[in-house]
Amino acid sequence: MANLQANEIQLRVVAQIPWGHNLLLIEKIKDMPTRLWYAQQTIHNGWIRDVLSLMIKSNLHIRQGDTTNDFTEQLPNPQSDLARQSLKDPYIFDFLTLTQPFTERELEVDLTRHIEKFLLELGTGFAFVGRQYHLTVSNNDFYLDLLFYHLHMRCFVVIELKKGEFKPEYAGKMNYGSG
Repeated sequence: MANLQANEIQLRVVAQIPWGHNLLLIEKIKDMPTRLWYAQQTIHNGWIRDVLSLMIKSNLHIRQGDTTNDFTEQLPNPQSDLARQSLKDPYIFDFLTLTQPFTERELEVDLTRHIEKFLLELGTGFAFVGRQYHLTVSNNDFYLDLLFYHLHMRCFVVIELKKGEFKPEYAGKMNYGSG
């Protein structure tokens, strides 16, 4: 009985995406649960075939929601699930054209130049607000590297760009003023 229901779900999903998308999924993904996941994401995100191919090539199903976070402790449902699903680890920036060595500023400029591809990598619901976004907190000036608004979560998302290994002071900087 469970197999019958699973097959019925798969047929419904397959019928909702274009034939070319189905052919791409059959050709590139042999594992049925993974294939079904990409088909569902295609429906949810409205991916064209080229975007679907890019997402398969970057192994999105592996990276989706793997970042270390405390969303379930800090946010109520469904915001915690949505926040977790919106993040990936690691992000793939293979569309950038930077050569070593480069600075964080050059990374920021190149990302801004490729904002459409970057927004596709982030996923649905993100709206670009600005770069080096100025904030004043307690008469102190701060500049956020990249600021987005997430339409579904109804909140701002700050991306602080750092090159190299993670340092604890990075988290401290992002948590300033949230206590």
